Amino acid sequence: MPTITYRDRRHELETYFDRTAVDAWARLTSDAPVGGIRAAVRAGRDTMRGTLLSWLPQDLTGARILDAGCGTGALAVEAAARGAHVVGVDLSEKLVDLARERTASFAGPGRLEFRVGDLLDPVLGRFDHVVAMDSLIHYRADDMVRVLAALSRQTTGSIVFTFAPRTPLLSLLHAVGRLFPRSDRAPAIEPVGDGGLSRRIAVDPTLVAWSRARSLRVSRSFYISQAMELVRT
Repeated sequence: MPTITYRDRRHELETYFDRTAVDAWARLTSDAPVGGIRAAVRAGRDTMRGTLLSWLPQDLTGARILDAGCGTGALAVEAAARGAHVVGVDLSEKLVDLARERTASFAGPGRLEFRVGDLLDPVLGRFDHVVAMDSLIHYRADDMVRVLAALSRQTTGSIVFTFAPRTPLLSLLHAVGRLFPRSDRAPAIEPVGDGGLSRRIAVDPTLVAWSRARSLRVSRSFYISQAMELVRT
């Protein structure tokens, strides 16, 4: 199971998004004008969301999908529009409230359900597919693999997720971020090496029935994220 490091970081994220960043996040995930850096981040997130959705079956009728770290619900809406029953879960009550508000008029063939809580809560049930877009990037590689192993016990088809690849730019930003007073920092992104992560996944006993499939890096200025697909074999 995830360690105390995971639990501590989870608490930091909950506090950050509910008390510090909710207004900025609401603006970033809307159509409102934003500055150059945020515009690049928005474009990168749009590209990544499209990538992860393209790795799911086109027809999701009857499929049950977990949107782990759903934020304001953009990915959940697109999956539900293709027929899925999507359960979106996020630690931030304010972001979940915003997701519910933005999707109140949804009338697609699928179904949307948003919850506040931990993405590993067994009460969420079992799923055909799990999507975790930029929700694991704050965790160290060992904790990330533990999360993936726990999710695999609830998933029958695939897990598509993102991590922060270890690049010179991300490593520099990570180091600089630690110079700020703790009260002024966003929860740190933890750069992870692709090869090291893949090796950890390959030797994890819970993930022995899963294999790495597709992988793709999206880089848009200050947005750098890598997608990976695990499929049950």
